[in-house]
Amino acid sequence: MEENTKIKSGFVTLIGRPNVGKSTLMNHLIGQKIAITSAKPQTTRNRIETVYTDKRGQIVFVDTPGVHQAKNKLGQYMVDVVHKTIGEVDVILWLVEPTSFIGQQELEIIRRLKQTNTPVILIINKTDTIAKQEITNVMKLYQAQSLHFADILPVSALKSVNIDDVLSAIFQVLPEGPMYFDEETITQQPMREIAAELIREQALRLLQDEIPHGIAVEINRMRERPNQPELWDVEATMICERESHKGIIIGKGGSMLKRIGTKARIEIEKMTQAKVNLKLWVKVRRDWRDNPMLMKSYGYDPKDH
Repeated sequence: MEENTKIKSGFVTLIGRPNVGKSTLMNHLIGQKIAITSAKPQTTRNRIETVYTDKRGQIVFVDTPGVHQAKNKLGQYMVDVVHKTIGEVDVILWLVEPTSFIGQQELEIIRRLKQTNTPVILIINKTDTIAKQEITNVMKLYQAQSLHFADILPVSALKSVNIDDVLSAIFQVLPEGPMYFDEETITQQPMREIAAELIREQALRLLQDEIPHGIAVEINRMRERPNQPELWDVEATMICERESHKGIIIGKGGSMLKRIGTKARIEIEKMTQAKVNLKLWVKVRRDWRDNPMLMKSYGYDPKDH
């Protein structure tokens, strides 16, 4: 990209209720997996920044947790992340599902969006799950909410449908600005954080419904083996809230922990583009999601929001 050329640049957040497909869409928009995904709600806990750059300019995407009713301090932290982010970005991508009604969480988002002057692009995701003629009805439903949209786009993040249209719509409303990152940057998130999230992702996918939400992951050690750059040693501890949860995470004869470790190792190898020797442990920290000190130590500092 030439020096002194005016470009479009800025920060774009993705908001919506849990499990609406925000992380999946962001991964497809930048063409690389950074944010973890699962079929379980509240997968994303922190703001995750990724960068998309082309000849038109640069978009810094900020993925956020799903808007939900907080049940503990970690839940409140996640909701606070969303509300703070809305006030700090240049464009808001609001993802909704193609339903015939507007739920309570969406109504709360509408209330908050009416308080901001930031351009909002409505993304109707998962359109591969309904007939084409039904999409028009969903559009009309949201257009009737007295909320001005810069654009409304039907998308299937999972099937990569209309992804380029989303990028074009963002550049239409993005202000002119500087290059915040060099052209090669995909994310500023440290490798250790991504590795921890990749391990948590497999816990979300493999464990029973309630247990994964009480899991945090600490990377104790992550480094290339000396004189063997093609091999990484990663040691991590999975934190849970109950002794009974610990037993389920480990599984009979260590079978579940081995499954989580095997699948996480494959994902970390994709990230590092090297072989990975992954060792996992499990530790109990009772009710850590309601303990600000423990939350901070696991990367969720309430004072940041």
